[in-house]
Amino acid sequence: MRWLGLILLLLLPMTPVWAETGIPAVTLVTEEDGTTNYSVTIQILALMTLLTFLPAMLMMMTSFARIIIVFAILRQALGLQQTPSNQIIIGLSLFLTLFIMSPVLEEVNTSAVQPYINEELGPQEAFRAAGVPFHEFMLRQTRESDLNLFMRISETPPVENVEEIPFTILIPAFVTSELKTAFQIGFMLFIPFLVIDLVVASVLMAMGMMMLSPIIISLPFKIMLFVLVDGWAMVVGTLAASFGI
Repeated sequence: MRWLGLILLLLLPMTPVWAETGIPAVTLVTEEDGTTNYSVTIQILALMTLLTFLPAMLMMMTSFARIIIVFAILRQALGLQQTPSNQIIIGLSLFLTLFIMSPVLEEVNTSAVQPYINEELGPQEAFRAAGVPFHEFMLRQTRESDLNLFMRISETPPVENVEEIPFTILIPAFVTSELKTAFQIGFMLFIPFLVIDLVVASVLMAMGMMMLSPIIISLPFKIMLFVLVDGWAMVVGTLAASFGI
């Protein structure tokens, strides 16, 4: 008990020091130009919160949705249920998305990330500058009819410049356009394999082999056709070309 009392006496004078050196939760710093910067604690909290939206941003603001839908339709057209596996399709889609989005990411790094690291831009200015390349990318891939649809639904007045379209309207319009484009590409990929299924089914019907599944017979022919025409390179090249690369 004597030692415990001595330790408490030693700790009591240090309590005000800890209170003085504690990290403030919220600190606002007003710059000379009138802008406001938040403390590092709030910036880290905002960054960690933003990371939770990263999967949604990856799927809804990049080329990922179109790519993975086309790959899924292609696998269904080939008649392969688990080959390639979901992990391979997702991994290929991620790296192909990184390849397609690399010019946008480089522009974000040049116009927003590096100026923010060099303290040339504040957090708010850097965030707005980072959104400009994504806004331009999504705007190039979005159909005018889809933009008009969501502007009409939200009762947004017409804008004089397309750069003034808010993300709340652009993102759903972009996703709608991506779904339509992905299904169009998937339909074109499905036709040759559908023809092979019809031919095989007709031949088996003519031979009286109705109990034999046409899928089992047509699967090797579909794989052989896909390999002979260098299908993976054709599909990947078509996807990249559909984004203007």
